[in-house]
Amino acid sequence: MVYRKGSNRNKTLYTVLLIICIVGFWLFENFYTPDSYSDPQSNNGSTVADYLLPGSTSGQLVVHEHFMLSYNESYEQAEWVGYSLKKEHMTYDDRKRPYFIEDPKVKTKSADWRNYRGSGYDRGHLCPAGDRRFSEYAYNETFYTSNISPQDRDFNAGLWNRLEMQVRRWAKRYNEVFVVTGGVLEQGLEEIGEEDVAVPRHFYKIVAKGSKANLQVVGFLMEGKESAKPLKTFLVPVDKIEELTGLDFFQGLPDALENSIEAKVSTSAWDF
Repeated sequence: MVYRKGSNRNKTLYTVLLIICIVGFWLFENFYTPDSYSDPQSNNGSTVADYLLPGSTSGQLVVHEHFMLSYNESYEQAEWVGYSLKKEHMTYDDRKRPYFIEDPKVKTKSADWRNYRGSGYDRGHLCPAGDRRFSEYAYNETFYTSNISPQDRDFNAGLWNRLEMQVRRWAKRYNEVFVVTGGVLEQGLEEIGEEDVAVPRHFYKIVAKGSKANLQVVGFLMEGKESAKPLKTFLVPVDKIEELTGLDFFQGLPDALENSIEAKVSTSAWDF
């Protein structure tokens, strides 16, 4: 029998290279995070008036250049995302869709996008990428995982998308609206992924326009399932959303004005 020393060396080399490749791929999949999407020249100051912002139950407020959020680590997502949407933001610039990455400003680390893989749920944007096409940085920022929540695919592409398009129409018509939105985070929710990302059963969106003295507000609350019902069907008082979420919206307003705005549903100032 002929002993082939060179052949054995080759087998050993191939085995070592294979192991290195497997370990490298595993490290890339589990630990690699691309650079931040935020504009390095930005001062990251909020452009949203304080009286429009809700409180934070988690105390983890994150300010990006084009939206703000309150991250709730217990549910591995934002309890709310707030942003201003202006008429001039409505562009149709073609943007390359980036990867979802963790939010570098979330101190407790926002959920990894891989939690959604194979779950059957979409990575549903809270501040829509379509609202931020006017800038590459603004568009890419919406792909931080702090800005997504698990959503049923038909709901994300259907009813939720219809509401987002309605908000864009309002921004064009009224020049500017303020939006605060998120899932209703509560005990007993389904969870996905290794980090136990909660799957909200309901989602809300509150839209405001006008000055502080003449603020007009509408609130929507919808189950995370597709529906052909008109958007008006899902209107609720802001008080109802506060009751379910434990959040205090428009806390910067005088109490009397805040109570008046949040207690009723009025569509007279809104074109549906």
